[in-house]
Amino acid sequence: MEAALKAMSDPTRREILRLVQNEELPAGEIASNFPVSRPAISQHLTVLKAAGLIDERRAGVKRLYRTRVEGMAELKAFLEMFWDVRLKRLKAAIEADIEKEESCDDDVQN
Repeated sequence: MEAALKAMSDPTRREILRLVQNEELPAGEIASNFPVSRPAISQHLTVLKAAGLIDERRAGVKRLYRTRVEGMAELKAFLEMFWDVRLKRLKAAIEADIEKEESCDDDVQN
C-alpha cells in the first residue's frame, strides 16, 4: 500500500494512470503526452508497475501499459476506509447539531 500511495503522490504518474485507465497504450504514446524525456516516463512507468497500479504487456517490440484493476481496487478500498470514518463523524456531528437545535426550540416554546 505504501508503494501505491507514494506512486500516486506524483502528478505525472496520476496523469499516466488517467491515460491508461480505459485503454492499453504503448510507452511512446504515453510519453507523447508529457514535456519530459521518454526515459523519465519509463521511470514513472516502472514505479507504477512496481506499486501494482499498472500492468505491462509486450507486443513485439512495443511495451503496452494499462491500469491494473486489482491494484487500483486495493488502493480504493484503503482510501474508502478513511472516507467512511469521516462520513460517520460528519453524520454524528450533524445529528448532534439537530438535537441541540431541537432542544433549543423546545426551550423557546416553553
